[in-house]
Amino acid sequence: MPIEWRGDGRQLHLYNDRISYLMRVLESGTLAHLYFGPRLATEHDYGHFLRDSRISRFNQVLDPTPLELPTAGSGDFRVPGLTVRHADGSTVLNLVYREHEIVAGKPPIDGLPSTYVESEAEAETVEICLVDGNSSMRVRLQMTVYADRPVITRSMRVINEGSGDVKLTTAMSAVLDLPDADWHLLQLTGAWARETQVVDAPLVAGTRAIRSQRGSSGHQQNPFILLRRPATTEATGEAIGMSLVYSGNFLAEVEVDSTDTVRARIGMDPETVRWQVSAGMDLQIPEAVLVWSDEGLGGVSDAYHRLYRERLATGTWRDQPRPVLLNSWEGVYFDFDEDVLVEMATAAAELGVELFVLDDGWFGQRNADDSSLGDWTVDLRKLPSGLPALVERVNELGLLFGIWIEPEMVNPRSRLFESHPEW
Repeated sequence: MPIEWRGDGRQLHLYNDRISYLMRVLESGTLAHLYFGPRLATEHDYGHFLRDSRISRFNQVLDPTPLELPTAGSGDFRVPGLTVRHADGSTVLNLVYREHEIVAGKPPIDGLPSTYVESEAEAETVEICLVDGNSSMRVRLQMTVYADRPVITRSMRVINEGSGDVKLTTAMSAVLDLPDADWHLLQLTGAWARETQVVDAPLVAGTRAIRSQRGSSGHQQNPFILLRRPATTEATGEAIGMSLVYSGNFLAEVEVDSTDTVRARIGMDPETVRWQVSAGMDLQIPEAVLVWSDEGLGGVSDAYHRLYRERLATGTWRDQPRPVLLNSWEGVYFDFDEDVLVEMATAAAELGVELFVLDDGWFGQRNADDSSLGDWTVDLRKLPSGLPALVERVNELGLLFGIWIEPEMVNPRSRLFESHPEW
């Protein structure tokens, strides 16, 4: 079984042939994080991995306890994974273990993209119920280990079982505590035409935050971080990746405290994304994917690429080679008619191209990039017979037909904007 529960030590061990991930319920009921790394033996109690927390006479935690879901107001002074504001203004949240359930496979996450399985034999999942007795808040923490991938997925659902509304002010998809700070932080940044530039620097005391507050993630900052040992290369050494399956505002942050322990967290950006969870309602938090590798940066890359290609992507082309295509944009930009496009497609077919894509300029009165986004109707001045006639002519050449659309944007110079500025 890839998930082992030891009742005597109240220890959960998620494992496969390559990795182990350990959690333990403390005497207080708090869920602690023990370990994430190379495979450990099963049927062992690993309580010795947990250092005893010492409290100074100034109520300062000298040896911070690694926590699976740290909250504010619980005696942990590091960056939290979950914070709330109750109806009475209180922000204290003390989550304790109530129960757990281990199931075969990987249950889907309602309403959000997530990784999946095609058979229950591919993975095993534990759903852990944590409760706050003072506020009737409940969290269902879902963690999955794949049978043949060095991957742990993590998400949670926050449920308000009380009578008053609760505002979620922080809800991280994953938090990972590490016992030492001898790591480099690698992030991916960039801009248009120079995406995914690697930034790599050693951890130092304090926090380093990577975030997007643009309304979406993108090439400016990627919702992903990697921790590597100083000697780790592309092919050798230890590395840990954290990736968020979410395309909105996000935060990825690494904190090194005064005891040289590390807390890394990733999730929706707390400054710009907050939610009110009304009484009796719940909120699903996006999924994060954690990868451990002893095969360098390439091991992390390979694990993510294979998982996302095979068990995040969907549709007809998931397992098929993509067709060779010609896109109309650089050839004609906005200046074309049906005959010009067919001439391009004809030349492409003779070269063995399999797909012709009509890019920008086919809709509204789109002769420049400051007009008509939002008016998704064919420009009959350029295509007097409409799209069906063009598609038919391209298909007769033996080519598939594709079309460009950008539904997430709108120009102020458009009929849509003029008719519905409130949108």
